Amino acid sequence: MKRIDAIIRPSRLPFVREALEELGYGGMTVAEVKGHGKQRGITEQWRGREYKVEYLSKAWILIVVNDQDLQKVVNAIVENARTGEIGDGKIFISDVLDVIRVRTNERGPAAV
Repeated sequence: MKRIDAIIRPSRLPFVREALEELGYGGMTVAEVKGHGKQRGITEQWRGREYKVEYLSKAWILIVVNDQDLQKVVNAIVENARTGEIGDGKIFISDVLDVIRVRTNERGPAAV
């Protein structure tokens, strides 16, 4: 099993969620986060004055998938989160050693 952590623009979250549901992955964890990448934030103007916004709002998606579905899920996230602009986000993939469903004590892929 693999864990996918995707940091994307909040405005793209509904499209990504819908694409993941179509693949059969409706269960996910989503959180509102703030951060920046190499661009170190953006400069905006308000009432004629410039100010720097260092931490931009992003949506963080955590989802655990079966190994055989990894590429399909990653492709769905990329295709639906991409705008072509700087700040579209990142995807991190890591191995999951085990999963335990607390309610039933099921383990492994059955618990996902």
